[in-house]
Amino acid sequence: MPAPPPVADPAGRGVSLTNIQRDPEKEARERPLDFGLIRRLLRYTQPHARKRNWLLLTVFLRAIQLPLVAWTIGAVINGPIAQGAPFPTIVLGALGLLLLAAWTNFNFHFRQRLALELGETIVHDLQQQIFRHLQAMPLGWYNRTKIGRIISRVTSDCEAMRVGVQDVLFVTLVGAGQMLVSAGLMLYYDRVMFLVVLAMTPVMWGLNRYFRKRLSRAYRAIQESFSRITGTLAESVTGIRVTQGFVRQELNATLFGDLLRDHARYNMSAQRTAGVFLPLLETNAQLFIAALLLIGGYRVLYAEPGMAPGDLIQFFFLANIFFSPIQMLGNQYNQALTAMAGAERVFQLIDTPPDWTDSATARPLPAVRGEVTFERVTFAYQPDRPVLHAVDFRIAPGQTVALVGHTGSGKTTIISLLARFYLAQEGRVLIDGHDLREVTGNSLHHQMGLVLQQNFLFTGTVRENIRVGRPGATDAEIAEAARQLDCLDLFEKLSEGFDTVVGERGAKLSLGQRQLVCFTRAMLADPRILILDEATSAIDTLTELRIQKALTRLLAGRTSFVVAHRLSTIRHADVVLVLDQGHLVERGTHNELLTLGGKYSELCRSFIESPEGRAATDIAPSPTASAAGC
Repeated sequence: MPAPPPVADPAGRGVSLTNIQRDPEKEARERPLDFGLIRRLLRYTQPHARKRNWLLLTVFLRAIQLPLVAWTIGAVINGPIAQGAPFPTIVLGALGLLLLAAWTNFNFHFRQRLALELGETIVHDLQQQIFRHLQAMPLGWYNRTKIGRIISRVTSDCEAMRVGVQDVLFVTLVGAGQMLVSAGLMLYYDRVMFLVVLAMTPVMWGLNRYFRKRLSRAYRAIQESFSRITGTLAESVTGIRVTQGFVRQELNATLFGDLLRDHARYNMSAQRTAGVFLPLLETNAQLFIAALLLIGGYRVLYAEPGMAPGDLIQFFFLANIFFSPIQMLGNQYNQALTAMAGAERVFQLIDTPPDWTDSATARPLPAVRGEVTFERVTFAYQPDRPVLHAVDFRIAPGQTVALVGHTGSGKTTIISLLARFYLAQEGRVLIDGHDLREVTGNSLHHQMGLVLQQNFLFTGTVRENIRVGRPGATDAEIAEAARQLDCLDLFEKLSEGFDTVVGERGAKLSLGQRQLVCFTRAMLADPRILILDEATSAIDTLTELRIQKALTRLLAGRTSFVVAHRLSTIRHADVVLVLDQGHLVERGTHNELLTLGGKYSELCRSFIESPEGRAATDIAPSPTASAAGC
């Protein structure tokens, strides 16, 4: 079938996957050199001062050794060979050169090794500091921050800083020292020839800098183009059902072909730039050699006082050592700018204070009975846009509370405030009369169990994920928790029982199995306050019926807050709180609220008339359900 015409944006430009969309929040890849950032980064070497000092010594020796090797080669040629010395003398000169070369390579080995170790150690310390800082950040910060950027701070930005320390810093010191020592020796041999070398230096540096910038932009465009190709390919594979269902094979193939041509164009652009740069650099090197030969030959043959041929040879060796770091220093400069950008972002994260922490007067929460009170609580995720309005209620110890309302009514916000993932802007949240602002977070969470909507599992085994609820629990205690929930046999039927690997985010388990792991984790923790955020929504009806009795046993004697859409859970609640657009509009038991005929009755009727509600009613009919209202 013919492909549909390209969609045009309001400005009249064609829109396709090959268009580079500018991200207004795109982060800078490079940053000018900032000596404040450099000093702060170098402070991370202080705990490893001994290794750093040995590394600086090897850097100093390396900077001297390379010019000395070149000088020694010239000295052997200019001395024993040019003067016709006996062969054993030439052999001694060659042996001396070999010893110097061996010492140079020995020192080079330890310079690289110490630089790698120091860079890796600094990155290890940085990543540990970042991770500890991330663990202290409240949930609100994570909601405002893209997860990709958090990961890039710990990975790519820290990697850029590692390169900045182990490569840029010490390689630059070696290259700069090598040029200074070579310049000093050349100046000692012949000032006029040295002026020629000095005049060529800015030309070589300028060419290298100009083309390196162009190549850097070209390679960056190639990388971004390749990312679009891989992203589109992954999307096409995972969305193949939609592609085939809407007969988009030809259109997608055309768009993917555009991406490939786009990528090829960037590759050709980079190769054309490199094709100009490298021959031009080689031509300049040849012109420099010709200039040195012309001026050096004149000084050897005609100048007074003349220059010895051996000195000219030594000068050539030293000039080669002088110019060899220029291209490398250009590369290191580009990497330094990238390291500066990474360091700025990493230190910005480290310097970001949490929105709130335990107050200086916070005390550990004593063992609680489970009384929960909300006193005129108002909360907003964004200023001037409250999602809870003066919510006021009291729950007695051991009661089960069902939070009911449309999506966005404030149910999850209430349990987030109870778990102290956020702090209310107005009002107070109290447990057994203790204001949550005045207790330590760890002491609160040790007495609270969570079964969240996402059913999050860590990479590892079923046993390890259940043990998250109580790290010191024995295998027998884990099995007993599963037995109380009447799901022990389901875990034992897994391929490796409790030792079955769940995969990333529990991908190897079904939704129901992941839910049961989270239930068992909560049972093992034995909390005084239990929070179930739509906990039964991921379990099929038959599985729900099986664990309903065990779940009732889990809730018994605990203060429990349940956010659920299933009547089988809500009917047994001691208190139902009905929320609407952040306001607490009704409270009471299931039967009381049905009799009231208000918002809850309307929600219940809508549920019963839905396909899910009819299925649930057919399997587990309620004596309170009727055509008039549940």
